[in-house]
Amino acid sequence: MSLLPHLINALVDDYDRRHWLSDLNDHQLYLTPADILQITQRPTTRSGGQMRRPWRNLAGGDSNVSTFSSNKNEFKVNLDVQQFKPDELKLKVVDGFLVVDGKHEERSDEHGFISRQFTRRYKIPEDVDQEKLNSHLSSDGVLSISAPKIVKDEARGREIPIVQTNQPAVQQSSQSKQGQKEEEKKDDPQMES
Repeated sequence: MSLLPHLINALVDDYDRRHWLSDLNDHQLYLTPADILQITQRPTTRSGGQMRRPWRNLAGGDSNVSTFSSNKNEFKVNLDVQQFKPDELKLKVVDGFLVVDGKHEERSDEHGFISRQFTRRYKIPEDVDQEKLNSHLSSDGVLSISAPKIVKDEARGREIPIVQTNQPAVQQSSQSKQGQKEEEKKDDPQMES
């Protein structure tokens, strides 16, 4: 059996995959419902014994559009907003959520006219100091939002020093009771008689 048909199929699949993905990218924008409908109407192809669905990778969350982290020291969000000017972005805190809005009106680009709008909401953990939220927009269009965690005041308690008596606890208590009785007899003249 010849390997030539398998090699040709692999080359055709690679070409076909690039063609389908270029349809999906839509110039680095999100898919519209019409794009998804068009893709699902195309037949899936077999490659390497598995069904290939090129749109599956888009839903995987592998893009670096948004990253969120919260560790013991800080809360941090990085968001790719390179398609927006700083005056087209709004940040606010609403009911314990950080809300990032971006919107620009229709403008022309090399492919025609385009308008964009997005809203992202991030739940702010309860131990984050919301008053210290700050944001920075880098030159390459990454919006970084961060806030420190609230440091719990551990100084509210006090340390109690441990005093060593160098005597056993049982003997000390029985001897001290006898010593107290003898002192009471000395102080009270009526008890002596």
